[in-house]
Amino acid sequence: MERFVNFTGKCVAIYRANIDTDQIIPKQFLKSTERSGFGRYLFYDWRYNADGSPNSEFILNRPNYSDSTILLTGTNFGCGSSREHAPWSILDYGFRVIIAPGFADIFYNNCLKIGLLPIVLPENTVAGLAKKASSSDGLFLSVDLASQIITGQNFLEHFEIDPFRKDCLLKGLDEIGLTLEKEADIQRFEAARTSRFPFLNYPLA
Repeated sequence: MERFVNFTGKCVAIYRANIDTDQIIPKQFLKSTERSGFGRYLFYDWRYNADGSPNSEFILNRPNYSDSTILLTGTNFGCGSSREHAPWSILDYGFRVIIAPGFADIFYNNCLKIGLLPIVLPENTVAGLAKKASSSDGLFLSVDLASQIITGQNFLEHFEIDPFRKDCLLKGLDEIGLTLEKEADIQRFEAARTSRFPFLNYPLA
């Protein structure tokens, strides 16, 4: 996965509590196990009208927010079913950071596995950022993962993250990458196993 070290982006606020994974990406779009291509379906029922035309009232369809890369949202974001497609669609759309007062546990962990950074901040802090993001001037924030600090216009806030997850993000290591770091040890084990138990390598017939 792509490393996450420092990131600066434009914020967009979809500040609602309890946005579930079916609202993030409806079930009819879960037909592929590839991680790419799901951004077009993000918030589909909100972004599009029944006839498939863009809903001009939805914030991501407004020109000044279409290129946003930091999502500000309400508490318990990502609740509902544990579909991995939800964080896939958010990342594929172009977001790298989600800031909320709280996340559903499975969704939170699924984000970290693909290089999407979920940040928990106090509710009044996120509400204040959402208000700034909705102003005519907009809001840009910078995230320094190594220092665990968010900065912006007259804003500085520290955030918490599990040290192991932080290290994985900084190095760009997903679960496969973590396994491959032990490739030499795995090969030594396999060689020793073959030598000690050669009968285990006989083909089944």
